[in-house]
Amino acid sequence: MLLKLEQFGFRALWSPYLFLFLLMITCVFFYFAYKKRHLFDGGEKLTKKEASLFILSILFIYIIKGSPLDLLGHLMFTFHMIQMAFLYLLIPHFLIRAIPKWMWERILSFRLMKLMFRFFTKPLIALVLFNGIFSLYHIPIVFDTVKTNVWYHSIYTVILFLLAIFMWWPLVNRMDRENQLSGLKKVAYLFADSVLITPACALIIFSKTPMFETYTNTELWIQSLHLCVPSDIVPNLNLTGPEMFNLMPAHYDQQTGGVIMKFLQELIYGVILYRILMEWYRKEQQEETKGTNFDF
Repeated sequence: MLLKLEQFGFRALWSPYLFLFLLMITCVFFYFAYKKRHLFDGGEKLTKKEASLFILSILFIYIIKGSPLDLLGHLMFTFHMIQMAFLYLLIPHFLIRAIPKWMWERILSFRLMKLMFRFFTKPLIALVLFNGIFSLYHIPIVFDTVKTNVWYHSIYTVILFLLAIFMWWPLVNRMDRENQLSGLKKVAYLFADSVLITPACALIIFSKTPMFETYTNTELWIQSLHLCVPSDIVPNLNLTGPEMFNLMPAHYDQQTGGVIMKFLQELIYGVILYRILMEWYRKEQQEETKGTNFDF
């Protein structure tokens, strides 16, 4: 299969323009985080953890959207769901924690950004919008339309990524007390998030037939390749249909993708739940210690 992928060329496999764009974003971030932090109120030194999380976030974005995995996501539904899991369930969480508090304060000092975050990060709104748009994306007619139009695909990806940031904000932000959860509410929020995403995965897993024509219809499949393969390359390729690259029948590929998505979601949420419980436990211990010292 690797040999078959080589025919798409270097630009399709490694997205050099995306690499340069992400490199520029990284340089700008560290320039302000180290060299220009004195221009911001409370501009503290970037911690090693924040720096590591930012680099990891950028690296994951490139792997998901710039490496051969992006092309594979158009060839097999399984890889598409792996992309979705990392792009929306892991990277936004990392980015929120990577950007220092003083930088977030500057971002939210702009009126439009402040209004957006104040509304869209309300826990109920954040949960319903992200999971609703995520589920809508996997309705066959919507999926096939988005997957075959570069503008629809780009807009939908950006919107869903922003909604993922809003969804994670109440759990991991360190500055917005209004939309910040704690203790039992975080556990309930994470549980609700897991439940709301389940119907979309279940529909994909238990469907008795392939749902998405971009993985079964040759014409739509070739059209979808224009999203990640340069337009001057596609006409020169000897493509007979999606079965050229699929390692399993389309129905099994679809079911595997749904199972992997649910597994990765539960794994990511499980790790985060563990962190929430440990943080909750430590706070309870600190409060008990303070209470004991006061009584003494």
